[in-house]
Amino acid sequence: MTGLTAPVTPVDGGETSTVLVVEGGTRLNGIVDVEGNKNAALPLLAACLLTDELCELTNVPQIRDVGVMVELLQGLGAEVRGVGSTSLQVQCRNINGNEPDPKLVGRLRGSVLLVGPLLARMGSVRLAPPGGDFPARRTINSHLQALGAMGVVGSSGEFHEFLAPDGLKPASIYLEEASVTGTETALLAASAALGRTEIRHAACEPHVKELCDFLGTMGVKICGAGTSTIEVVGGMKLTGGSRQLRGDYIEAGSWAVAAAVTGGEIEVRGVEASDLEPIVAILDRMNVMCSVGENHLRVSASEVRNVRQITTAPWPGFPSDMVSLVSVLATQAGGRTLIHDWMYELRLFALEQLSGMGADLFLCDPHRMIVNGPTKLKGRHLDTRDLRSGMALIAAALAADGISRVGPLETVERGYANLVIRLKTLGAKIDLEPAQE
Repeated sequence: MTGLTAPVTPVDGGETSTVLVVEGGTRLNGIVDVEGNKNAALPLLAACLLTDELCELTNVPQIRDVGVMVELLQGLGAEVRGVGSTSLQVQCRNINGNEPDPKLVGRLRGSVLLVGPLLARMGSVRLAPPGGDFPARRTINSHLQALGAMGVVGSSGEFHEFLAPDGLKPASIYLEEASVTGTETALLAASAALGRTEIRHAACEPHVKELCDFLGTMGVKICGAGTSTIEVVGGMKLTGGSRQLRGDYIEAGSWAVAAAVTGGEIEVRGVEASDLEPIVAILDRMNVMCSVGENHLRVSASEVRNVRQITTAPWPGFPSDMVSLVSVLATQAGGRTLIHDWMYELRLFALEQLSGMGADLFLCDPHRMIVNGPTKLKGRHLDTRDLRSGMALIAAALAADGISRVGPLETVERGYANLVIRLKTLGAKIDLEPAQE
């Protein structure tokens, strides 16, 4: 075995595709309830592997990514009850292997979160390259760094091979990148390592704290959750745990932008006000009329204006997951806005399709885009190249004149539950058709 290295190209998911047909120009109005945070659900499901006792999760989003993670757990021997609902009971009494289904792994970047728990239960893991959005650009280097510090050795070729020859060891870890999933991998592994682990430059997002809180219900001693330094005392026998997931603030922000670009009025329910602050701060600057209360966000019809610059940042900065949506909002704002996502390449590149809709934008590089508005968008065929830009293009189609065809819809359904039903409930004129071969 050699030192841990970066991944290679993922396995193709091979799903049948559908296209969302959108007739633009109708305002979205009404009430929409968000489900639990997608980015909390995946690590919490992975954490269930750390114990052979029953774990219970409620307010689980009914999205494709959660479905894939459940299938991965079942393939490893987990018993899962409540599949297809928002309440799941997971028990991992008997794990029957150390290799999650490669085809499913190739559809889900979050599958890498299984490595720490599987190392704890099986001592070794064989993992296909994780898929998801832009997998070639989004490496698992921070995961490898954390695992290497805890005594894990491995190699990468067609598959990743991980081995903990002397078991998982507590460690002092400084993450070179404050990666959310990298921090979660470190937390999951540290929960099984006997002794005290310190994780510095940890991600501080609310869903990282959710994982810490869930691990606490399982018997892991954790200090510093929600800060950049987290201490974990692990290695004890863990019990079952339970958790009601917090509402998904990215989903809430997505609905807010969809309402704003169509000139509509919407109330989004089921999300914590404190989680919404980084998003609402930008919407306020863009003159979107927002009011935030206990577990709700209201958006009223607004005359959107430009801001000089919007830059993503780790929590509590403006989230990268919202940059595609706010870019569409900027096309409807008076003036010029510089959108700068320094965290990830290619999110903005996926929005280059907006220019074909009539948007006045200049793509400086894969991280920066200048948007001049307002411009009237025109319907066209749109390619959902990743989850968040896919939802942004649906918002653009809703604001556009004419008919747009947005697909594959399955890309967006990875993170947005019952999307078609909820859009129709809000008044959107939409339909479905099979993708052309």
